[in-house]
Amino acid sequence: MEFALSPDQIAMQDSLDRTLERIAPLDRVRQIAAQDTPTAPDVRAALAELGAPAVLVPEAHGGLGLGVLDAALLAETLGRHTACAPFLGPALAALALDLCGSEGQKAVWLPRIASGEASFGVAVSEPASGARMAAGVRAENGCLSGQALFVIDFADAAAFLVADSDGGLHLVAADAPGLTRTALTTIDRTRALGELVFGNVAAERLPDGDSRAALARMRDVGRVLLAADTLGAAQKMLERAVAYAGERQQFGRVIGSFQAVKHLCAEMAAELEPARSLVWYAAYAQDALPGEATLTAAHAKAHLGEVGRFVARTATEVFGGIGITDLLGLHYAFKRIGLDRQLLGAPERARRDAAVAQGFIDA
Repeated sequence: MEFALSPDQIAMQDSLDRTLERIAPLDRVRQIAAQDTPTAPDVRAALAELGAPAVLVPEAHGGLGLGVLDAALLAETLGRHTACAPFLGPALAALALDLCGSEGQKAVWLPRIASGEASFGVAVSEPASGARMAAGVRAENGCLSGQALFVIDFADAAAFLVADSDGGLHLVAADAPGLTRTALTTIDRTRALGELVFGNVAAERLPDGDSRAALARMRDVGRVLLAADTLGAAQKMLERAVAYAGERQQFGRVIGSFQAVKHLCAEMAAELEPARSLVWYAAYAQDALPGEATLTAAHAKAHLGEVGRFVARTATEVFGGIGITDLLGLHYAFKRIGLDRQLLGAPERARRDAAVAQGFIDA
């Protein structure tokens, strides 16, 4: 059996690649990343025009109604260009609303997500990756209290999708009374993460369906999309390293002619290419093979976390590991891979979840 992308999927990915090459080249990424908040309305508008925010929104609510594999292909391209635009947050919010939202909540929010009018922040880091100190959100009498760290796509969010400590899912308006928002500075300046502190904040619970199952699906899909983002960023680093090795001269020869440098580039390619199949399969499993969804998502997240770090380090070594990497923008991909590794569970956490899914250890 041949497992390959369809012509439509290839065309969709190529279209996004060309668009980002035009509107978000390295100089533009550098400009956005230097801002206090890494947001770019023009990039976000271009993604909306291409239908990127609509990929996981059902057609009945103005979306494209596509699958997780399609979303993963977009995430890979965004990672390749280290694009400064919200994608993961709105995608996971659309997923949660579709699974557990009331008809009224769906009617209000899903068309706005699909059109790109409303971005969503997603606060699920604690249940997905484990508690951090005193972080966690409690729900009582329709209100939320506590703290949520590493809220994804924090900047410019019209609302937040928040998971409480019992597995419930809630909608909170960005301007809700009692909500304190603080931007967090991370190693990755191409994406906006933040902290939410809830002081008895009124919240709208997603009332339908199994919220715990929905939260698990958000975690799994989010891990696949982060693995795809890492794949794109690492692939770009490999390509830049190979191109540099074919241009940089030392001792009267291009450095790519030296066996040691050839080995570095070959090792990166050998590690990265099988990872592509793993990401594709994990994305495919989210819709077509639900029994394998959690396991394959955990495998993809853990493996790409390791492979991405290897490629990021090795590509930097090809460039000499010094300040020239800043000039060429390698550090944006390097740091993006680093953040991808930690969000929604580091490799150690993902492996633990894989062991739980296989019955090797208790949850």
